[in-house]
Amino acid sequence: MNLLVTAGNTQTPIDDVRCITNIFSGRTGSQIAARAYERHHVVTLLTSHPEVLGGIPAHRPRSEPAWRVRTYRTFDDLETALREELAGRRYDALIHAAAVSDYRVAGVYTRRDGDTPEAPSGKRGKLKSHHPELWLKLVPTPKLVDKVRPEWGFTGVLVKFKLEVGLSEEQLSAVAETARVHSAADLMVANTLEGMHEWALVGAGEGGYRRVARPELPDVLLDAVESLGRQARLPK
Repeated sequence: MNLLVTAGNTQTPIDDVRCITNIFSGRTGSQIAARAYERHHVVTLLTSHPEVLGGIPAHRPRSEPAWRVRTYRTFDDLETALREELAGRRYDALIHAAAVSDYRVAGVYTRRDGDTPEAPSGKRGKLKSHHPELWLKLVPTPKLVDKVRPEWGFTGVLVKFKLEVGLSEEQLSAVAETARVHSAADLMVANTLEGMHEWALVGAGEGGYRRVARPELPDVLLDAVESLGRQARLPK
């Protein structure tokens, strides 16, 4: 199979030197991509942390054309890369493990006289450090996984990832299934912040969700992706 995998976090710039991001390094997505390559799939990895690959053992040389790594930094970078890859190559599956920013900075303000925020000078470049108070206006980013089918026309196997905080396993599986259906994804990988290093839920639909130990996640997920890929190739 020809697989596209996303991994890592995205940055939303505040100015040219500062940004908002999240804590995720892309290790899970990189492990899945590396394992897929070991299983002799053709893999393109979009990642914001290519250095993570150095800590993942390679049992055969990772080299083009069967192994490609494309880096990104910001939300806009990842959106562009996804759109270009899905338009320019035929992928059998997209495993979208990147931790994508939910908000972008729409303005940077300082409170001056009264209650009306005003934009400080020097918004571009580097914001001055003398302001006693700065306000960030954050607006939602579009959900990239929700663009994959309706806007970018992807018809292959789509795997969506979801992280929640403070949910029970039963609650997590219900939230995961609702999110999977919303994005027209074939499979969902869901976990909690508290348990993300120990386990994840993998599954879809009537078959339900299976609790998987994190070391087993790449192979369990790839088994499911390969099974769906074989089904897609069967005569109708």
